[in-house]
Amino acid sequence: MRKLRILLTGGGTGGHIYPIAAVAQQLRVWVEKNGIEPDLRYFGDPGEYRAVIEKAKIRIVKIAASKMRRYFSFLNFLDFFKFLFGFCQALFKIYFFMPDAAFSKGGPGSLAVVFACRLYQIPLVVHESDAVPGLTNKISARRARIVDLAFLSAAQYLSSGGGSAFGGKTKAKVNVVGNPVREELEAEIPVGQAKSSFGFNPQRPLILFLGGSQGSSRINDFVIENLESLLNKYQILHQTGKDKFQEYKMQYDFITENFPPPIIANYKFFDYLDQNFNEALSSADLVVSRAGAGAIFEIASKGKPAILIPFPDAAADHQKENAYRYAEGGGAVVIEEENLLPSIFLSQAEKILNNPDVKEKMIAGAKDFYQPGAAGRIASHILELWQS
Repeated sequence: MRKLRILLTGGGTGGHIYPIAAVAQQLRVWVEKNGIEPDLRYFGDPGEYRAVIEKAKIRIVKIAASKMRRYFSFLNFLDFFKFLFGFCQALFKIYFFMPDAAFSKGGPGSLAVVFACRLYQIPLVVHESDAVPGLTNKISARRARIVDLAFLSAAQYLSSGGGSAFGGKTKAKVNVVGNPVREELEAEIPVGQAKSSFGFNPQRPLILFLGGSQGSSRINDFVIENLESLLNKYQILHQTGKDKFQEYKMQYDFITENFPPPIIANYKFFDYLDQNFNEALSSADLVVSRAGAGAIFEIASKGKPAILIPFPDAAADHQKENAYRYAEGGGAVVIEEENLLPSIFLSQAEKILNNPDVKEKMIAGAKDFYQPGAAGRIASHILELWQS
């Protein structure tokens, strides 16, 4: 039986790991149809997302992760040596695997693996989720044969400039394919049924607050400070983030001590919506979220109107760029963090939820933006390199 050996790398957040798992699933679908034995290995450090990689039946090969910062920090000196160590690890471990092709999602730890693949002349596919490519992917793109993008606007950062090692032109074939989303989001769940699964009233409007995989202190603070006024009008489902959950719960217990039970019944909060994330997205009449590419494409995949609050300290201000590029199509409105005030937020929420025409236009904008089948297109490009 023929064997397909594919190296997968990337890491740091769920925005890197979930797409890797989705692409791996599509590779498996193809090889099973063609009687080929797959050997898929993840080179890197999946951190808290190890279970996601293992569930996708990908073997984990640990490579030390190092972070590339665009600003001065003494940690850059430490990470330089971590990068060298990771590169040596990758050289050794890739030699004994020698894949037919490699796929990089970018993020901490992936660049050392990409450099090692380049040394062995292993053909590479790179995927960039954001409207502004990360530094790792700008470097990796110059060593790739195929670069797949989620946002068309990202192409200008890869096709212009000189020959700098930190960006510049790429000779790779560049495609706009969208962004892979979790496989479980493909299952359709009626809104009322999804609301009922959390114990909410199926008839009452529900707002879902998301802060990304790590949670958002600013969004959490906004919710807790305006909880009573929000709950007087809407039901709220809220993901606080694992690291921020206990602190948030203490604030919640203090503030809601004298809230009447009917109001409390309109609110549910969780540290991280994972196994029931499809139900959470399906239940929402409006989603309030940071503007990471993964979150945007997941929201768009369900056709949900959104209010996006870009993280102002994101590298190269990419969340702001993501948010405005997505909002151009009508699927979302953007409230920048300094403007996240109760009056502004409630005005926008009411405009969306109380106006069927506005809501329907946003739903249509979200659906038009989303590109289903992104994982399959990326997988086909990996297979293209394998077959060439």
